[in-house]
Amino acid sequence: MNRGFYIIMAAQFFSALADNALLIAAIAMLRDIHSPGQYEPLLKLFFTVSYVALAAFVGALADSMAKGRVMLISNTIKIAGCLMMVVATVPNLDLLGIPIYYYVLFSYAIVGLGAAAYSPAKYGILTEYLPHDKLVIANGWIEGLTVTAIILGTVLGGVLINPTVSAALLGFDLPGIDTWIDTPAEVAMLVISLLYLVAALFNLYIPDTGVDHKPLHRNPMYLIYEFGHCVRLLWRDKLGQISLAVTTLFWGAGATLQFIVLKWADKALGLPLDKATVLQGVVALGIAGGAVLAARIVSLDKSVRVLPVGITMGIVVMGMIFVTGLPMALVMMVAVGAMAGFFVVPMNALLQHRGHILMGAGHSIAVQNFNENTSILVMLGLYALLVYLDVSIYVVIVLFGIFVSLTMLLVGVWHRRNMREHGEELQQLLAAAKNVNAHH
Repeated sequence: MNRGFYIIMAAQFFSALADNALLIAAIAMLRDIHSPGQYEPLLKLFFTVSYVALAAFVGALADSMAKGRVMLISNTIKIAGCLMMVVATVPNLDLLGIPIYYYVLFSYAIVGLGAAAYSPAKYGILTEYLPHDKLVIANGWIEGLTVTAIILGTVLGGVLINPTVSAALLGFDLPGIDTWIDTPAEVAMLVISLLYLVAALFNLYIPDTGVDHKPLHRNPMYLIYEFGHCVRLLWRDKLGQISLAVTTLFWGAGATLQFIVLKWADKALGLPLDKATVLQGVVALGIAGGAVLAARIVSLDKSVRVLPVGITMGIVVMGMIFVTGLPMALVMMVAVGAMAGFFVVPMNALLQHRGHILMGAGHSIAVQNFNENTSILVMLGLYALLVYLDVSIYVVIVLFGIFVSLTMLLVGVWHRRNMREHGEELQQLLAAAKNVNAHH
């Protein structure tokens, strides 16, 4: 890997670090203003809406200009959304009679808009910049680094809202300037804005890949039609559909698990938000380990063999209901994360490989984001409903584990049926992936 790859990694690291710290700060802000409990998972839902609503356009945007430039524009949008959340708490600010927690959700949706535009560029640049034989390794590094950013970002969010740390930060008032910044969540968001700024600076130095850019089509209906064609193309591909189904489930389940862990930590372990974030970080630590292990031992042509690991993960998650002590909780969170990382990284690499061949990097990632984030919207919506109905967190955990295991089992059955009906074709596609590795 050369210098350009490491610049891409650095840009991704600081942007992901800020994204994950911001979620914790936003949850803290909602709690500060005493918003209803179901609004916490709605944060992620609002963040995700842009991924689904703009899926037809962000892929085309990512392919229309240098991806480093797209990432720079996207980080700027994230900074704007982050600062809007801080402005929401200005005393006596007239927000047109809208409750502050609605404004927080809207501001977080602006950050999601930047993230939606950022994603096709950050993943698409890998397929443009690197040979195919390095895709699994690169995905292992990028996912591992991203998950490290999730660990540190989640923990950083908890640290920034910790009463002792936030009190120290709030003590740094500028001479002669009296600001309204007086809560841990508000000062945390200012620090997080600086992280987005660092990511934007790295974006300036991302190398041009030399790939020809496709002019952005001016007719939005054409883009929607083209996107629909790409969605059908990837779902009809006998390898693409399996990897897409797995990653779709993974991201929907992962987003929901974030909030389940926070609520479970409060109920079963008595941990406040700033300490419960450590458990989220430990899950991410496991994902990083699983991702790196998969990158080392699972080649692109053998990627479909990791499906049973997903079934096992769902079963292990249900064991959370029996955990009452922190040491066992930490072990379980690492195990769940490791299994998740191990089965999703090969699937992600296979999906990128098929998508790049079928339709190009930007469009492929946009299709992937559309499906994965639709899954997040549906699963978080259902979780928010369960919270609203005051369903026990232990019941939620069991339902969640059953759903994950059963869905992964059905995907495995689907793949075996594909092998029976199209075995020769699939073997050729897998052999082609292997040959690409050997060629490079």
